[in-house]
Amino acid sequence: MPYKDYPDLTKSRKLLESIEMYAQQKHEFGAGGIDAAIRELEIALEAVLDKVKRLPIDDAQKRNEPDLLEDIRALRAKGPRVLWEKFDRELYLEKLEGALLARLAGNILGAPVEGWTVKRMEDWARETGDAFPPTDYWSAAYAPLAERYTINRFKDYTRDGMDGVPADDDIIYTMLGILTLEKYGTDFTTQNIADMWIEYLNWVWVDMEIALNNYKNGVPADRMADDNPYNQMICADIRCDPYGYVLPGLPEKAAGLAYRDSYASHRRNGLYGGMFFAAAISAAFAVKHPLEAIEIGLTEIPAESELARSVRWALKTASDIKNYKDAREAVDERFKGMVIPHTINNACLTTFGLAIGGTDVTRVISETVAMGLDNDCSAATAGSIVGAVVGRRNIPEYWYKRFNNKVHTYIKDNRIFYIDDVVLRYAKQAELAFYKHVR
Repeated sequence: MPYKDYPDLTKSRKLLESIEMYAQQKHEFGAGGIDAAIRELEIALEAVLDKVKRLPIDDAQKRNEPDLLEDIRALRAKGPRVLWEKFDRELYLEKLEGALLARLAGNILGAPVEGWTVKRMEDWARETGDAFPPTDYWSAAYAPLAERYTINRFKDYTRDGMDGVPADDDIIYTMLGILTLEKYGTDFTTQNIADMWIEYLNWVWVDMEIALNNYKNGVPADRMADDNPYNQMICADIRCDPYGYVLPGLPEKAAGLAYRDSYASHRRNGLYGGMFFAAAISAAFAVKHPLEAIEIGLTEIPAESELARSVRWALKTASDIKNYKDAREAVDERFKGMVIPHTINNACLTTFGLAIGGTDVTRVISETVAMGLDNDCSAATAGSIVGAVVGRRNIPEYWYKRFNNKVHTYIKDNRIFYIDDVVLRYAKQAELAFYKHVR
């Protein structure tokens, strides 16, 4: 299995640090020739980078992980492509609001401790006196006055500091999704997605930034993500919820929309992450348990891709996973050395969170946050799925009371969204899209 025991660059990083520190010292002591030595280093590093980029990949593995939609669909397992035959507006509104509120709650619960180790979170809970896993929003933030996304401070993500949903990248794409659907409908293209990023966002994360810079430099939208070493990271996941929301009970169609969005920045398992979770969220409107949605989501991506194999492992292992510690230990063992914001390790933690919590929204997002890694992302996705399954009426009010019906964002000219308005706007687009695609 290649997704384990990654190359160890510890020595290389130490060497680069030593070169930097000696170069500074020699500069301070009046030595000459430093710039020439650094240029030699840059030339050597550029040569190594070029060599690594040209290394041949495993052709058999690539055949199991294609990037074109028709090839992806040819490698899927058999699955239910249509779960809703008609659009029930009342049921939809209940489930959509549940999905949206639980997504927001999972994200905000994880935001103050995003990427923290399990031990650091446990220590912080002891220091603040909060329960762990956290069963309510954190009572205090580590750096309360530090800015986050230029819009909010960390105190705004706490139990008593919250006034509306504070800004976060896991949230703005859910809001940007409705703008995209209102502008282009479900016929949007990958180029439309790139244009929306340019029009509405001042910045994006690196797994999107490299692709977007390629596009700005004249690379066509359908090729902008080809040369992107981050294209199996998690950002396609966090952009996929709108497509599950707008096509409830139609997992194949939802995955198809997510494909066009994800293709702007991601390939292979990063691409499948967006498709998988869009399909799972769509399915969640029509099933009784979140793991049913996960299983259906798997039928929309290549069956022998690493993401599909890994999520199947998580489903098979779930009966042995009793809590956040078990989940994190299992994932760390299976994916030793994998970076924190990878699609695959976080998808497994999301699956474990849904397995542990079932239809209990609080336990799902609580345990998922406690697992760490990119935990505001994984808890938001887990919340979206369980929230769609159980609906708003089964979400404790304290999770959304302090939202005060508003969401703060860094989307240009759209700094505030009102939750009730967002729900109605999605409902309008969903009703239009459903009868267009269900035929």
